[in-house]
Amino acid sequence: MKIGVVTFPGSNCDYDCYKAVQETMDGEVVFLWHKSHDLEGVDAVFLPGGFSYGDYLRAGAIARMSPIMREVAEFATDGGPVVGICNGFQILCEAGLLPGALIRNPSLKFVSRPVYLRVERTVAPFTTANHEGQVLRVPIAHGEGCYTADEAVLDTLEQGSRVLFRYSDAAGNISAAANPNGSAGNIAGIVNERGNVLGMMPHPERAVDPTLGSTDGLGLFRSLAEHLAPV
Repeated sequence: MKIGVVTFPGSNCDYDCYKAVQETMDGEVVFLWHKSHDLEGVDAVFLPGGFSYGDYLRAGAIARMSPIMREVAEFATDGGPVVGICNGFQILCEAGLLPGALIRNPSLKFVSRPVYLRVERTVAPFTTANHEGQVLRVPIAHGEGCYTADEAVLDTLEQGSRVLFRYSDAAGNISAAANPNGSAGNIAGIVNERGNVLGMMPHPERAVDPTLGSTDGLGLFRSLAEHLAPV
């Protein structure tokens, strides 16, 4: 398998993502420059966290117009797996590949700490290595992580079981106290209608080794590897 990690000007989690893929998915991983129009035959694409284009205008607004996003959109339309983490989630929403938007945290502060997530669904290609109701400990690092959408979109996400992760406490309880950024419905990660595009604010690539304090991010990478493995 071959995995691509897109690098935008200002990306600061692209190497973290590269190493996580390299060490967990047993395949080739390549950086994809934002000005390129070539996905180099990859089987999946990661849009990493960071501050693409300095978050000017708003997070992800300029990155979504990068040349490579045309290819990423076509890849997603054809059913290719795409994962947007933190700033990558913001870019996916700005590009219209996922509904809703990520806005400033109500605290108006940048939040960087481990949080708990509850896995809402076990589904390919992103959560088959997890189990429904599993609680993960994964770090966040964002100032614009509050997921918002109108009621019709939120209803569609809920009715379509498109919420894959929610912020919870250590016991898996969903509450306002467990919500670090005010996201509607404690939403931490969603997929598109087809299920092949995932956006999530927490950083699983920072939770793949005991020295990082958690290995709970491994499920995403192992699930994707299993999905892409030749039969």
